[in-house]
Amino acid sequence: MKKINCAIIGSGNIGTDLMLKIINTSKSLNLNGMIGIDVESEGLAMAKSMKVPISDSGLEGFISMSEYQDTEIFFDATSAGAHQAHHDQVTKDQKQMIDLTPAAIGPYCVPVVNLSEHLTEKNVNLVTCGGQATIPMVAAVNEVSKVRYAEIVASVSSRSAGPGTRANIDEFTQTTALGLEKVGGADKAKAIIILNPADPPLLMRNTVFTLCDPIDQALIKDSIETMVARVQAYVPGYRLKQEVQFERFGSNNPCRIPGYGEFEGLKASIFLEVEGAGHYLPTYAGNLDIMTSAALGTGEELVRLNK
Repeated sequence: MKKINCAIIGSGNIGTDLMLKIINTSKSLNLNGMIGIDVESEGLAMAKSMKVPISDSGLEGFISMSEYQDTEIFFDATSAGAHQAHHDQVTKDQKQMIDLTPAAIGPYCVPVVNLSEHLTEKNVNLVTCGGQATIPMVAAVNEVSKVRYAEIVASVSSRSAGPGTRANIDEFTQTTALGLEKVGGADKAKAIIILNPADPPLLMRNTVFTLCDPIDQALIKDSIETMVARVQAYVPGYRLKQEVQFERFGSNNPCRIPGYGEFEGLKASIFLEVEGAGHYLPTYAGNLDIMTSAALGTGEELVRLNK
């Protein structure tokens, strides 16, 4: 199979991990460029040592290189603020953008849930790490019974939250909540992120609460387990931490949700853990690994489905 040329914008931790995933595991993508702005960044140095063309003057510098014309897919691993300019340039030239920032310019995309709906989009947005981990669970419940409300709590190691993550906390919570609604199917949603300072660092943990219409809880359990297996196809360290817990609410004991009102139906509590693959990032940084894994999976699936 002929490989499609791609490039990564952003030579930090996420971009470097994605670089190693593409070089070492991808059967359909060829890394044709590593783009950064820090001349001394480890990511650019590693790329250069592996004979990957580099630009240390950002996307503008890469555009002046001959490799730009031959590059069909760009992964943006920079920041929400920087993404707009990258999006404008890349999509103007009719190239594919896969956005790992919370900028949310393109439609929200979670590979196992809705990638097939966005094959013609020139910019697909991977929501957030919390979104990639939790939206599949909300979607799994919504497949068998309408989710009226969803709430997620993403807990990540403080060590795996770099300056980009910390600068985008507001975007993280807003984008994740919207993703739970637009992609997961919840009528209303809320997202919370916790930076855990524990030492040694803990793996990424996600708690997902859904309130759905009354239904046999075995159907929800089966749908969740099927979805977990689908995510594990590209994120092997994604797993349920324990059995799904259920609680029923009726007219005699309705659940009261601020801003929503009284609810009668079934509550599911889903507890997830995400362990990184350790390509470049430490294994506790599952929050970053799930983004690079989703990005790689999205790129490869776009190549496959657009052939």
